[in-house]
Amino acid sequence: MKNILIIFFNIALLSACKNSEKKDFVTLSGKIEKNKDSIIRIFNREGLVKEFAINKDGSFQDTLKVKEAAIYNFTTESNRNVPIFLKNGYNISIKGEASDFFETFVFSGEGAENSNFIIAQIKQSRKLENPKNILSLEYVDFQEKLTQIRNTYDSILNSYQNLDSTLFVNVSAQNEQLISYFESTYAKNQVMGEGKPSPKFENYVDYKGGEKSLDSFKGKYVYIDVWATWCGPCIAQFPYLKELKTIYKNKNIVFIGISTDENSRNGGSWEAAEKKWRDFVKEKDLGDVQLWSGRDFSFQQAYEINAIPRFILIDPDGNILDANAPRPSDPSLKKLLDSFNLQSK
Repeated sequence: MKNILIIFFNIALLSACKNSEKKDFVTLSGKIEKNKDSIIRIFNREGLVKEFAINKDGSFQDTLKVKEAAIYNFTTESNRNVPIFLKNGYNISIKGEASDFFETFVFSGEGAENSNFIIAQIKQSRKLENPKNILSLEYVDFQEKLTQIRNTYDSILNSYQNLDSTLFVNVSAQNEQLISYFESTYAKNQVMGEGKPSPKFENYVDYKGGEKSLDSFKGKYVYIDVWATWCGPCIAQFPYLKELKTIYKNKNIVFIGISTDENSRNGGSWEAAEKKWRDFVKEKDLGDVQLWSGRDFSFQQAYEINAIPRFILIDPDGNILDANAPRPSDPSLKKLLDSFNLQSK
């Protein structure tokens, strides 16, 4: 999840800025100590913008014209890289060591403050405590932590006085979005978080006959796969799921598939939707417990499932262990299951 927040900031900082320009090119110069590479490459989101030579002593100087003011990637053939904010009219000097661009690079000159700020912002996001730990705090401690996070990012933003104006506005907005993410997720976890009673499904059609409800599996760990016959990514998980079923065959856990096949994809016919599901389960030999939700989507709505496959893990008492559990193909799922007391049946 930490990586997701780092990407969150990187994406936030990619917004282009369109202030007046003094000249129609960027000047880049500097020196990379202990360098063994010979080429510098500048990339944007579309690909290579320009490449130029590094002298034997690690020094370099060149110019390039950019289509928009934005974050670019400064890299060498050894794949060492660092983000750099470029805008026509800037004259940026760079100093650092080849061993670690991100930790050692310092930018100076006109427009350099933007790049120094970006690096400081990303470094802070890497230091951010595991969001799961933050979201597990008691309310008062959680609010104190949010205030601390807000103040830290505001402090970084306000310590750079000459940022591109649009960059400043966009990052300010993204900082607020980060706080909003924590607040909304925390509120949601009070209802749907770990240890909270799981929403229930009732009277779902069982492929083997009759109907089943979540309460039918009380006393067992329950791993739920919400899927549909038309969902390619869902089908891609089946081989991994079958393997898990074999591994935990004699353990106190049940694997439940809940099909969300409905009438709109089957000519408006619920009967056709059910038949398609039954034929598919038989063809793929899915085994274990296979259920069809039919017209009742209350379980999916309670879990706010808007994309499949979705996996849910519930404990023997019917409480949520993970409302968005790892996929069968994720090795972390087996580690998670092995951490439970899955005694033999």
